[in-house]
Amino acid sequence: MKIVVFGEHSRVGALVGDRVLDLAASNPALPAGLRQFIEGGQRALEEAQRAIDAIDRAPEGAVLGLKDVRLRAPWPERRIACVGGNFADHLRGMDRGSSRSLEQVTDEARAAGQWGFWKVPAFVSGPHDDVAYPKRTEYFDYEGEAALVIGKRGRDIAADRLDEYVWGVTLFNDLSIRDGMGGPQRPMSYNLAKNFDGSTSMGPCIAVGEVSPSAVDVETRINGEVRQQFNTRDMVFSFSDVLEYLSRDFTFVPGDVIAGGTAAGTAADKTVRAADGTRPKDLFLKVGDRVAVSSPQVGTLDNRIVA
Repeated sequence: MKIVVFGEHSRVGALVGDRVLDLAASNPALPAGLRQFIEGGQRALEEAQRAIDAIDRAPEGAVLGLKDVRLRAPWPERRIACVGGNFADHLRGMDRGSSRSLEQVTDEARAAGQWGFWKVPAFVSGPHDDVAYPKRTEYFDYEGEAALVIGKRGRDIAADRLDEYVWGVTLFNDLSIRDGMGGPQRPMSYNLAKNFDGSTSMGPCIAVGEVSPSAVDVETRINGEVRQQFNTRDMVFSFSDVLEYLSRDFTFVPGDVIAGGTAAGTAADKTVRAADGTRPKDLFLKVGDRVAVSSPQVGTLDNRIVA
C-alpha cells in the first residue's frame, strides 16, 4: 500500500489510484496521525488494508480525489539520519581527475568506514511545495535519495534483521549548501551545510510492503533534464549495514528515517573548475528551477526553488 499525509490537519491516508482514502474517517479504530499509525504496527496495517479493500463502500467524505487534496511530506516528525558518500560514482566525481575504477573507490570507501550526518528540521517539504533559496549560498545543490522509515523500536540491531524494522520506503531530497561545506579545523560545525529551512523534502508517499530498500530505482530531473539515475543496490553500505552501525548503543523508534545517500549527477560532482580555478554555477540550482526526484515504485517528489 501507499501511505500519504494530506490536508490542513496532516491526516494519514492511503493512495489508491487517483483517490485518497482518509483511513481514520473510514475506520475509527485507526489514528489520524502518521506517527501513531506507524506505531500501530501490523494490526494498523491490516485494518488499513481492509479499509482499502472496501473503498467503494467507504463512509461519505472518506474518499477524496487526489487532485483535490494537498499532499504533505510523509514525515513522522522523528529523527533523520543521512548516509554520506555512499555511492562510488558520486565519490569519484567529487574527487576531480581520479582515474580509479568504481571497484577501487568502493573498496576504499568500505575500508574507511561509514560516515554521515543527522538532519534536525522543524518542518519537511512535501511534494509540490516551494523551497526557498538560502541567502547564504551561491552553490545550492540537490541530492535525490531513497529513504526508509523505521517501524519498530530496536537497539543493537543485526544487519540480517533489517526487514523486521523497515516499515516502508520513500523518496528524499537532501538539499545542500556547497559553499565550503565546513573544514577539518571545525569538524563539529553544526552540519550547517545540511540544516537550514527547506533543506529536506520527502514524498510523495511511503510505499509499505511494495519495494525492497535494496532495489529502489531513483531518478532526479532538473527542469525536465535527467541528472541522476541509480538503484539502491549500488550503495557502498547497504541499509542493513547502516542500521546495524547506527543502532549500536542507540535506540531507533517508529518513525525514524534513514536516507541512503546519493549517486553521481549532483551539481557538485559534475561541475569542473574553470582554468582560472573558479567554479561554474550553471549546474547548481537557481530560483525558478524545478527539482523532481522520482521512482516507479514510489512516485514523484517535485519541488520548485523560489526566492
